[in-house]
Amino acid sequence: MIRRHAKWIVFLLTALTAAPRAHAVPIVLPKPGQVGFALQGQYGTMFSGGNLGSEFGDGGGLTVRVRYRMRYERAIGISFESQTLNARSAPVADTSRTKLNMQLSGVDFYQMFNTDQKLQQMLSLGVGLAQLHYSLRDGETEYPEAGDGVYLSLGGGLERFFYRSMAVDASLRYIAIFENSKANHDLQAALGVIFYASY
Repeated sequence: MIRRHAKWIVFLLTALTAAPRAHAVPIVLPKPGQVGFALQGQYGTMFSGGNLGSEFGDGGGLTVRVRYRMRYERAIGISFESQTLNARSAPVADTSRTKLNMQLSGVDFYQMFNTDQKLQQMLSLGVGLAQLHYSLRDGETEYPEAGDGVYLSLGGGLERFFYRSMAVDASLRYIAIFENSKANHDLQAALGVIFYASY
């Protein structure tokens, strides 16, 4: 009986270890000239300094990125981000601000590393427009008197290819948002998938 079970265990272990080799999917790494389309979920936290950070803390969001691979392990892209941060203190009055809604639209520049490997790293620099508005407790929307702001971002990330031209896209970024002549500091982590279209 024990010998029979041992044979089945050996058979199953052999099948499990052999299956990935037999059905291995080829990885197609991106080349210069290819465009990647990424979708990421994100979570950010605003530092307490600044006119925004003193009132709002952390919250989630969604990011869409387009990344164009260039020569010399470089890339350029555009990004569209939506992030909602919750108020640090519970609202009391109907006109109290409950959430800060940020839409960031900008251009990103990347320096890539190990582009001939499945796991590739990158450093990024971004600049763009920050559109802000507040959600009030009574359901109304309030816009800053100063209008839109600008932002500057610095970050790092990685792409881990797992199926043809698809990769896990993870990043950590620091974002300085300049609103009403003051700097606000946001730290953001994002995780998603990127797909490079073939040509």
